[in-house]
Amino acid sequence: MSRVITDYLEQANKLVERGVVFATITLVQPEGHVPQDIGAKAIVTERGLVWGTVGGGRLEARAIEHSLAMIARALAGAENNKVVDPEMIRYELQRDLNMVCGGAATLFYEISAARNWNIAIFGAGHVAQATVALLCTFACNVICIDHRQEWLDKIEPRPNLQKILAAEMPDEVYKLPAGTFYVCMSQGHATDLPIVRQILKRDQAAFIGVIGSEPKARTLRGALVKEGFTQEAVDKIHCPVGLPIGSNSPAEIAVSIAAQLLQTRDALA
Repeated sequence: MSRVITDYLEQANKLVERGVVFATITLVQPEGHVPQDIGAKAIVTERGLVWGTVGGGRLEARAIEHSLAMIARALAGAENNKVVDPEMIRYELQRDLNMVCGGAATLFYEISAARNWNIAIFGAGHVAQATVALLCTFACNVICIDHRQEWLDKIEPRPNLQKILAAEMPDEVYKLPAGTFYVCMSQGHATDLPIVRQILKRDQAAFIGVIGSEPKARTLRGALVKEGFTQEAVDKIHCPVGLPIGSNSPAEIAVSIAAQLLQTRDALA
């Protein structure tokens, strides 16, 4: 494996672990006098060029500009799970970019959009801690929200984890990206209900899960219907959250929840 590929994979993996959307530019077909060799690569994020080069100068400036536009489309389409397809563009350097070297270069653009999968966990108790730890091994962003600092402090920091201390947890719903996967596992029905209420009011969730039993599920759905929510909206709530597998230990509940989130994500793709 060439040094360029090794370095690229190292940089790309770091961005994926952090959930950063980025564009990879690859020089796939140089013709004539061009400032880089075939296989040259560069990585662009919202901040601009962060690694590598496909030749510098006006060619690279145009490539960065195009990459930023693709990243913007990827972020705008995240809430609807829209994917930005790869693109291949041929530039005649003198005609298109006014570069005197006079060759041509074909660049291949592709987007890595790990940030599209956002998972919000409301609660930081024992099951939440096991669930957060497992989810953080996926290519996703995890947001854990609780009103208890001491419980948030028990969760090990991860590159793709954001911990939020919030006195009023329902207020955090409108601060999260559209298309978020929500899992409520706070201290019980009294604290889960206001959060779910806000999620339904916003009506932009990709998934709504609530930990609990079948009796809790009936109580939750009944309360929301009495408040005026439609049966269709209430039926979107997964309660008890998780696939019907495993035991009631926090670790196995975490696996069942993670499996259901993966199942839903793949169905939406």
